[in-house]
Amino acid sequence: KGSGSEILAVYIARSDGLTAASPKELAVQRTLVEDLGGTFHQVVGEDVTAALLAFARGVNATQIVLGVSRRRAWQYVFGPGIGATVARESGPDLDVHLVTHEEAGKGRGLAQPPRTARLGRDRIIWGWLVGMVGPVLLALLLRQAAPELGLANDMLLFLSLTVAAALLGGLLPALASAAFGSLLINYYFTQPVHKVLISNPRHILALVIFVGVAVSVASVVDLAARRTHQAARLRAESEILSHLAGSVLRGENSLESLLESVRETFGMESVALLERAGDVSPWTCVGSAGARPHVGRPEEADVDMPIGDHMALALTGRVLPAEDRRVLGAFAAQAAVVVDRGRLQSEAGQARALAEGNRIRTALLAAVSHDLRTPLAGIKAAVSSLRSDDVEWSDEDRAELLAAIEAGADRLDHLVGNLLDMSRLQTDTVTPLVREIDLDEVVPLAIEGMTAPSEGVVLDIPEDLPMVAADKGLLERAVANVIENALKYSPAGRPVLVAASTAADQVQLRVVDRGPGVPDDAKERIFEPFQRLGDAPRGAGVGLGLAVARGFTESLGGTLTAEDTPGGGLTMVLALRRVPERPGAVPALPTATTGRSPGEPAPVAARPPVTYET
Repeated sequence: KGSGSEILAVYIARSDGLTAASPKELAVQRTLVEDLGGTFHQVVGEDVTAALLAFARGVNATQIVLGVSRRRAWQYVFGPGIGATVARESGPDLDVHLVTHEEAGKGRGLAQPPRTARLGRDRIIWGWLVGMVGPVLLALLLRQAAPELGLANDMLLFLSLTVAAALLGGLLPALASAAFGSLLINYYFTQPVHKVLISNPRHILALVIFVGVAVSVASVVDLAARRTHQAARLRAESEILSHLAGSVLRGENSLESLLESVRETFGMESVALLERAGDVSPWTCVGSAGARPHVGRPEEADVDMPIGDHMALALTGRVLPAEDRRVLGAFAAQAAVVVDRGRLQSEAGQARALAEGNRIRTALLAAVSHDLRTPLAGIKAAVSSLRSDDVEWSDEDRAELLAAIEAGADRLDHLVGNLLDMSRLQTDTVTPLVREIDLDEVVPLAIEGMTAPSEGVVLDIPEDLPMVAADKGLLERAVANVIENALKYSPAGRPVLVAASTAADQVQLRVVDRGPGVPDDAKERIFEPFQRLGDAPRGAGVGLGLAVARGFTESLGGTLTAEDTPGGGLTMVLALRRVPERPGAVPALPTATTGRSPGEPAPVAARPPVTYET
């Protein structure tokens, strides 16, 4: 621990639960490890050595520390101790340290039985039945039905039972079947019969060969069962890891779905990803899956998989075998990646928002430095002139100065209004009150409310145009901004055409100018805040008109796009959803306005067709 490494203590319990340590001893060990800054883990394994090495490789350990075996000298007849086996099978990637203690060599019971393949309780029971009951039934059958079959054939039949016992129950039932079968053959089928004696030396050799072949076949069959079990397990692991890798490549970022996959894969009741800010900080749940409430600490879970220093995957439901921790480690690493990716995306979004805010503030300062100061300078000059006692102004001069003051104030009012509207759009505080309205109501009012001169605007709105669903005040502002933008760029003597038509389930309002137009690669940029392309005159606005118009249009469920005008120029297409025709008059409802649109007249049942030039 002093070198910065992590301590992981592991207790390996057999799946049958017959050799489990007392919970009190395990609690003492857990407390000791946690006091040293480590973590305590419990896994299930048929073989202690294999389970320990699988756990160590699953957590990428570099060193294993073991106590010297407690076996007495005579107990090594059953095989080497755990420490020696771990040291022999650890390989070059693990360093094994054996620590002596006062209980070394004093004994603690017999050695563990040899490991068996994981065949399940039912198969092991059937293996013992075939290995022990089968030879008895076979002996009785041969004595009654085929007493003259011959010793060689009798041995082959008993050998088939030994092979069947090995296939069903593994090595131990097969060895027992071979020994028991040899006794039955000796008792019933070799001279003298009904005695455990053999008079013919050739029969002795035959029995020895039978036992040797039976043991060899049982060993081979048991080894094949082991390899089959390992191959099936590796195949299952590869499929799980392949699915996990596919989810990574597909960019799946749902932590809940990943934790649900962990729960289903390992058959758990609940899975939780826990995290804490520091070594002494409380644990918090980042995500969980399962109907059972998740634990509050990794130590309370049946299985905990550390992820770095301050994150852990906690599973409840059962204790996992040691070999399952490698796949669980892959899931844990992916869960950490998903959490980190989500946080990085959130931070990137915040960074983009800050960058956009900085860009808008910079553009605003650049625009305000001229576009707001120019009308203020004109207003101040006109007021100073009127207050001057050195000049005697005529009535015509006074009227001209007052008109200049009014024009500058209107210009300031328009600029400040666009700024306020843009701030409302960026903070999502625009709440339209939609009602059914006619475009021939809105467009004339929008033109009347413009600060720019409205001469040269041609309206073409059909009499039978369907009504649209929109907020009247917001639509007026959007239409006014689009027409004002067209007037800025239209050459003298070329009117701006405002025409309405229907297209499928939409009503389209087209604002057509004959100005210089906009390149294709800039048609979307002109709708961004503080954008003024081409040779726009200074003082013509801060570049918010089209941005506000598109924002208001989209808040009404419509679209605002730019197209080329045939023959030169730019056409703005404002599309809104049409209202289906139905019998009966629709009563007018109150509408929400921006607080800046001019007063609207009382609604009328019908209006004459509008096709005129202002």
